[in-house]
Amino acid sequence: MKNYTIAVLGSHSALDVCRGAKDLGFRTLVICQKGREKTYQKYYQNIVDEVLILDKFVDILSEKVQKKLLDKNCIFIPHRSFEVYINDYNAIEKKFKVPMFGNRFLLKVEERGVKPNQYDLLDAAKIRYPKQFKNPKDIDRLCIVKVLEKERGFERAFFFAESFEEYKIGVAHGLGLGKFTEAQIKSAVIEEFIVGVQVNFNFFYSPVNERLELIGTDTRRQTNIEGLTKLPAIYEEEVIKKVGIKYEEAGHIAVTVLESLLEDVYELGEKFVKASKDLVPPGVIGPFALQTVITPGPPKKEIIVFDVSPRMPGSPGIFATPYSGYLYGENLSMGKRVAMEIREAIEKGKLDKILT
Repeated sequence: MKNYTIAVLGSHSALDVCRGAKDLGFRTLVICQKGREKTYQKYYQNIVDEVLILDKFVDILSEKVQKKLLDKNCIFIPHRSFEVYINDYNAIEKKFKVPMFGNRFLLKVEERGVKPNQYDLLDAAKIRYPKQFKNPKDIDRLCIVKVLEKERGFERAFFFAESFEEYKIGVAHGLGLGKFTEAQIKSAVIEEFIVGVQVNFNFFYSPVNERLELIGTDTRRQTNIEGLTKLPAIYEEEVIKKVGIKYEEAGHIAVTVLESLLEDVYELGEKFVKASKDLVPPGVIGPFALQTVITPGPPKKEIIVFDVSPRMPGSPGIFATPYSGYLYGENLSMGKRVAMEIREAIEKGKLDKILT
């Protein structure tokens, strides 16, 4: 395994990737942006063999940097921060020559403005997701409006509306605070707000063994919505007017689900894998997550998918849930499961099945 180096961008879930790679005997390399290397170069240097420091993350696309990665026989593990900081899916698909674990052509479905996107995949898989409203005049129930932020194009601003009149008030308020622009509101997603319990199902699809696995489950800790819900009710409305509502990730919590739901959970995963093969060949390779809301019956609880993550999840704590342990006799992090797949592919001469 020391003939190969597992490489990852220094953000998001890089430590999870590196710990798993070291456990399986690989060398590790983290590509960092200047000023953000201390985590990998100092605090967790035990699992990082080499740190490559760039002026900007996007410099990973330069021929010089790519040559270094290729010379070290790197296998690159993508995650959400890689997509965000590169901000160019055409470059990811065609200009980044380093072998990538997973389907690089599937990454862009996370963006709602491309075709095919995650909604196309969910439609093909016949998986239910919240009703979308293309015209705000059609709003006839409580909806959450998701708009890209003005300052940070990768984060989203949110407001709620139960009618077109409330929608116009939310738009005016957001524009007044400078949260988003008029151009951004035109491409906003207006989505039915589903009341229920949020659970992320973190799967792994193995092309080597043609098997779907549930590695773990979690839910998000988000700011500032959690702080707002802890306010006395008499203060909530006024504070929301001043600071707005944000669902910005700050962390995750391990969470388990009823065992009676697992058949439905696996069915969703299997449908998604099949649809991905049809729409974006070769389909899912390795980790992906379906972010869901579980609603009550009758007749029974229903799992509704509201977001898709077709790559490494950002929750290293999912190993604290028991599902991978049921399969392997020990709880696995997603980073370790990725390294296991790479090692098995090398040993069986099947790297072509897991790299793009």
